[in-house]
Amino acid sequence: MAKTLSTMLELGTTAPEFTLPDVVSGKTMTLGDFADSKALLVMFICRHCPFVKHIEQELARLGRDYARPDVAMVAISANDAAEYPDDAPESLKEMAEQLGFGFPFLYDESQSVAKAYSAACTPDFFLFDQSRKLVYRGQLDDSRPESGIPVTGKDLRAALDAILSDEAVNPDQRASIGCNIKWKSGNEPEYFAKAAG
Repeated sequence: MAKTLSTMLELGTTAPEFTLPDVVSGKTMTLGDFADSKALLVMFICRHCPFVKHIEQELARLGRDYARPDVAMVAISANDAAEYPDDAPESLKEMAEQLGFGFPFLYDESQSVAKAYSAACTPDFFLFDQSRKLVYRGQLDDSRPESGIPVTGKDLRAALDAILSDEAVNPDQRASIGCNIKWKSGNEPEYFAKAAG
């Protein structure tokens, strides 16, 4: 499995817009649908990646633990479904239903939203404050497949808790690591080579 680091998009970046279908409900969702929340967490994940499989139960727990009006969470998959059928919308719907995701799971077929967020790997996390400025990007926690370290979500949870307590998010943040996003042939972004290297 190819290990790719997140790009660590510059803190303070404004959340890019998106208009994408939810694989579960079929409803089209936009960034504006989450306008009332104090925190917005955007997660780039997929179904087949072992790094995502390693943390998928914690992602479901995050959805339950932060199921409150002032927190919005959304997952996005941008993988090439023709080459990776496990990451096709109908398969992603199964994943969301089996794990009990309490947040929308969107499909970025054109991969344009992943590019707008400079997403590089699965999982890749982007947390925005109420003004939709990026305050956290990086890892869920220190756990990795076969590391023996428990999955707790401590890094991301600490950032969420800081926003909800009106405190500054610690700027000392570690990159996420995972499988590279499976770009369609010829659609690889310029930043991909750097992240994969």
